Order: sequence, then structure tokens, then C-alpha cells
Amino acid sequence: MLQLQSKLPNQGVTIFSVMTELAQRLNALNLAQGFPDFPAPPALLEALCQATMDGHNQYSAGDGVLALREQMAQQFLQRDALQLDPISEISITSGATIAIFCAIQACVHTDDEVIIFDPSYDSYAPAVRLAGGTSIHINLPAPSFQVDWQKVKDSINSKTRMIIVNTPHNPTGAVWSQQDWQQLITLIQAHNIIVLSDEVYEHLVFDGQQHYSALQFPELRERSLVIGSFGKSHHVTGWKTGYCVAAAPLMQLFRQVYQFANFCGTTPCQIALASYMQQHPEHVQQLPQFYQAKRDVFNAQLVNSRFTFTPTQGTYFQSLDYSAIRPDLTDIEMCHWLAEQHKIVAIPLSAFYQQAPASLKLLRFCFAKTDQTLHRAGEILSQC
Repeated sequence: MLQLQSKLPNQGVTIFSVMTELAQRLNALNLAQGFPDFPAPPALLEALCQATMDGHNQYSAGDGVLALREQMAQQFLQRDALQLDPISEISITSGATIAIFCAIQACVHTDDEVIIFDPSYDSYAPAVRLAGGTSIHINLPAPSFQVDWQKVKDSINSKTRMIIVNTPHNPTGAVWSQQDWQQLITLIQAHNIIVLSDEVYEHLVFDGQQHYSALQFPELRERSLVIGSFGKSHHVTGWKTGYCVAAAPLMQLFRQVYQFANFCGTTPCQIALASYMQQHPEHVQQLPQFYQAKRDVFNAQLVNSRFTFTPTQGTYFQSLDYSAIRPDLTDIEMCHWLAEQHKIVAIPLSAFYQQAPASLKLLRFCFAKTDQTLHRAGEILSQC
């Protein structure tokens, strides 16, 4: 008899798949999964058509189209005054999730420990387990979701190999300050610890705040891998194109793994992005105002509702507290209640925890939507 043993025995279908299927089955408004329901920039789509017509339809270099890596180097130079070598320090990947996975596989060994801040993106812990490591989860206390640095200090030991940072933070929208980064530097500078910095929402920061990348800090320059997403920044999540940036020695480790996980990214998408970024540098500069306006449209609809919230600092997600509506329900039950009774779907925040607080009454809604969708969502939620 064939006997099969799962490497992830406790891992079921992701909450994103569950809630998207629920939205489709009930024909409900889907504000669960994080993707825009509006089109990408027309010039970007035209660039994609042109790239395919020009014959860029075969394998690209495994590390990515050089023109796109050069555009990323230019972006880091202009924003962070950071000089990067596009050949040895930047790789284009088939989305951010596979970049995160490969970074963990490259750096984490059997019995290593990885510190993860919960709530956290659900791909982190499984990747650590598959690498033979152990995830050490530290809960971020609501409603601020700021790091308790004493808990971090207490969690660091000789086995700690990596700390995963996510700023702006999915699902809460919290943004790390310069002081947060300095606290991290102080704690790890005497240890052999790598920083994996998930910065896929790097351009989506609001109310005049600044995004700080791990690579901006000289103390972290040689020990950090930064992950980003063109899907998030250019409204094309289905293109599955992201990047990893790291100092050359770390990048070499990353590429050793990535080459066997995915030979190369989608060539015409990379060509199109490089062309568009060169011709439209204003696009990413306008993203904070663009998405802040959408956040404000969504939140304005909820002023007279029974949901309570603090405007998100970043990402395109807004968390809503439903304690005044159905405090008897868990957040998962509340998501099903909203879907079945009001035809709108969200994501329960407990799905982002190893062990969520029992008192958690928060749901995550995506506002990367047209104003029409946001107004409709506000009408529904105001009636709950």
C-alpha cells in the first residue's frame, strides 16, 4: 500500500481561496482578496501588446530582464539614495510569494529559528517549516499593532537565523518608523541574523508618512533581502511579477535556490514594465495619493455605521471592528454571516495568526476598488 505523509499536515486551503469561493458561490461583493477591480494603466497594457508583437515571447535571463532591473535600481536611487548593482543585487521573480519562499529556503537550515510577527502573511510559516526551521511567533497587540521590542529581545537566541519584517503591514496597514528599524538594528547587530523584509506595499503609505526600506540602513545593507511586487504597484496582480534585492553574497544564495524553483519570469510582462517605468516615473510617485483617496472614500461610507476603525496607515486594506454588531460571533463566523446575510465578503484577521487573541473582532477589507464598488460596499456595511 502506498503511504503518503504530508510535509504540511496542518495546512488546509488558504483563507483567501475559501472566501473567494464563498463570494463566487453567493454572488457576493468580494472585498476579501487583495486585487484591484479597475484596469491597469492603458500605456502599460499597450506596452505589453507591443512587447509580444516585437517577439519578446521566449525565456528571459533567469535573473530577469536587465532593463527592468535597471529601472528598479533607478527607483531605489531616486527614493532612497541607494546605489544598487542591477546585475548582482537585483533579481526579477514570478511574484513576491515565490521570492519570499526562495529567500527562506536559501537562508534557513534545519533547526534554525525564524521570528514572525503576527498577524502575518500566511506563506511565511509554511516556508520556514519546509526549510526545516521553526517559526517563533510574536503577536502585535491591537489596535496599534506596534512591535514589543522586549519580546523580540527575549526571543533571540543562538538558533535565531532570520526575522521577517513586513512594512507596510498586511493585514493591519501599520508602517514601521525609523525608530522601529533602529530598535531592530540594536537587537541583531551582534548576532548572525538575516532580515527578510517584505515591502510589497512600499508605495502605499498615507497621511504624509515615509516608507523606510531595510536596505536604507547601512547596518542592514549586507544582511537583508527585500521583496517587492510590480503587481501591487502597477495594478496587475495577475502578471505575477516581483523582485528580490540584496547585497551580492546574499543574492548569490537566493539565486542558487530560485533557479530551481522557477527558471525565469514572464518575459513580455518584464519588457512592458521596464518600458512603462521609464516613460512614466510619475506612476509610483502618485500611488500614495491615489490609494489614500480610495481609503478615504471607503471609510467615509462607514462614519454612520456600527463598525469602528482607525484609518489604515498603508497597504490597500482597512480593518474594521465589528464588536458593536455581532460580538457573539468569531471573526470567521462574522465573515460567513456577512456573506450569507449581506452579500459582502471580507477576510478574518485570525487567519493571519498562529494563535489569535480570543478577543479579536477585526475583519480585513480591500479598498483597491472602483469608487462605485466602494460606495456599494459602504451601503451594505452601513446596514449591518
